[in-house]
Amino acid sequence: MATQNVTITENRDVPLEKVRNIGIIAHIDAGKTTTTERILYYTGKSYKIGDIDEGTTVMDWMDQERERGITIVSAATTTFWNGYRFNIIDTPGHVDFTAEVERSLRVLDGGITVLDGEEGVQSQSETVWRQADKYKVPRICFVNKMDKLGADLDTTVASIEDRLGARTAVMVVPIGRESLYKGNVDLLTRKAMVWHSDDLGATFDLIEIPEELKKLVEERRHKLVERISETDDVLIEKFLGGVEPTVEELKAALRKAVIEYKLVPVFAGTSLRNKGVQPLLD
Repeated sequence: MATQNVTITENRDVPLEKVRNIGIIAHIDAGKTTTTERILYYTGKSYKIGDIDEGTTVMDWMDQERERGITIVSAATTTFWNGYRFNIIDTPGHVDFTAEVERSLRVLDGGITVLDGEEGVQSQSETVWRQADKYKVPRICFVNKMDKLGADLDTTVASIEDRLGARTAVMVVPIGRESLYKGNVDLLTRKAMVWHSDDLGATFDLIEIPEELKKLVEERRHKLVERISETDDVLIEKFLGGVEPTVEELKAALRKAVIEYKLVPVFAGTSLRNKGVQPLLD
C-alpha cells in the first residue's frame, strides 16, 4: 500500500501551451463551488477549505452570494498543477443567471460539468450543456456526492447519454456505495485509490483492487478501451487484432477524442468528503 501526495507546481513561468482556461459548470446545488474549493486547496492556492454554509468560500466573494449560499456572478482565479496553469472560472448554477454562464463559456478551453450522483442530469445541466455545445467547449463530467443516499454512477452515466446526448468514457469504478464510498479504481491504470479523512483528502492510499470488484473492473475497462479505440484508426486495428493499446496510447487518443467532441470522460467522487478530486485534475 502506497501513500500518494498532491503535486503543487511553484514555478509560475508556464509556457502558453500549458495554460488552460477551465470552467466549472453545473445545476445549482450539484457541488460546483465545493468542488472548486477543493481544487484550490489541493493545488495549494488556498490553505483552508472554504465552506459555503460558513460563507468562507474563495469563489463566492459577494455578500449576497455568501448570504444565500449560491454563485451569482462568475469568479475567476489561477492555480497550478503538475506543470500546468489553470485559470478556473466558477460559474452560476441558478437558472436566473444563465446569461452569466454563457458569457464565460466564450473564453473556455474546456469545462468540468459537475453532476449530483443521486439526481443525475437536471434541468440547468441540460441548459449549460447546450450552451457549451454552442461554443464548442470540450467537457469532462464529475459525478459528485457519491456518498449520498441513492447515489449511483451507472444511473447518472445513463442520464448523461440519454439527456445530454453525450458519448461517455467512464474512467472509474467506485469503491463502496453511498455512506460506505471511500475511493475509486482508475480503469486505465487499474489503480485502486482510497482517500484519507484525517488530512482533508490531501493524500490517498493505493491498495489492491477489492476482490469483489475485480471482475467488474475488467469488464468496465474492456468497454473503456474499446470506446477510446473506436475514435482512433490505429488503436482500433490493434484492439480488433487482439493487441491491447498501452495506457499512454489510450490517454493520447482520449485527449484527442475529447478535444474533437467525440467522447466525454466521466469521473466520480464526493467533494464535500474530499474524495476523487485529484484524478479530476490529472
